[in-house]
Amino acid sequence: MVRTDVIDKVSSRRNMLLLVLVALALILPAGCGRGQKSDQTVTVYVSEDQVFSEPILQAFERETGIRVRAVYDTEEAKSTGSMNRLIAERSNPQADVYWANEPIRAEVLKHKGISVPYVSPQANDIPATFKDPDGYWTGFSARARVLIVNTGIKEAPSTIRAYTASRWRGKSVITNPLFGTTTAQIAALFTIWGDEQARAFMTALKQNEVAISTSNGESADFVAAGRYDFSLVDSDDAVNRMRQGRPVAMVYPDQEPGGLGCFIVPNAVMLIKNGPHPVTARQLMDYLLTRETERRLAIADCAQIPLHPDVPIPPELTPLAELRVIPVNYADVALRMVAIQPYLDRWLGL
Repeated sequence: MVRTDVIDKVSSRRNMLLLVLVALALILPAGCGRGQKSDQTVTVYVSEDQVFSEPILQAFERETGIRVRAVYDTEEAKSTGSMNRLIAERSNPQADVYWANEPIRAEVLKHKGISVPYVSPQANDIPATFKDPDGYWTGFSARARVLIVNTGIKEAPSTIRAYTASRWRGKSVITNPLFGTTTAQIAALFTIWGDEQARAFMTALKQNEVAISTSNGESADFVAAGRYDFSLVDSDDAVNRMRQGRPVAMVYPDQEPGGLGCFIVPNAVMLIKNGPHPVTARQLMDYLLTRETERRLAIADCAQIPLHPDVPIPPELTPLAELRVIPVNYADVALRMVAIQPYLDRWLGL
């Protein structure tokens, strides 16, 4: 004879167990392990100017529903701040993606084991020159390093060697070479010229009483105000002041036959090793590398140069195909940047 009282007790306990399991499923997030979070969040460290990068990240949030936690560099510590933070967090990464405003520090992070390869399908049409061959970083939306010149002077300089010409003694300004794209360009000069010629150039800057500013933006403002005749800045700094109607012009340096050429600086995006949100990280990287992102950065005040071949270029700029460009490998420049750091500290008197 079957005892119904026992069956009732077992059934009751089974029902209670099911209720507990359902409650736990509602409370606990799926995938508790690191790298398997499903909270639809991504953390990105950003060296690109916040005024230009933030609208792109906000658009990504709207279009995907993924919440973006962005940590921006200050203007005074452009690139250096994020790079040092990523290195410090190496054993416990907090970021998923690094949006660098140039690829040189992305190369440094690659060699330190901070990043891992990711080849985005959105980057197929981006020239190989602007991508790490192993997929550790991918470039997009470039700037050219140009001379911003006050239109009140009689004759505009056409070369970066104007910094060392006696006619411009005390009349030029350059951004602190320990930060941002200025560091990258100085490292590129050491790569192309070699130590002896590059150090001679840096010594001549001091002898010609070249002023030091805190940022490319400050340099551009000094020139626009007539405080100095010219400065070496990013093309977006020059275009921005031109669009404001300020008395400045933009000169691509060293474009004569056989000339050095101008230095091209793409943004770079990289995937952080062991970041907490690897799935949403790849989604953000794909988004940054789209033609639409490049279009937005081209029409914005930063007027950046698209690397996808079919995205229109800002009217103030010259297409890359028509420019004489400094022929450097960004990996080589990164190695030189690290090597010359002590020299630059001494040059600044630190």
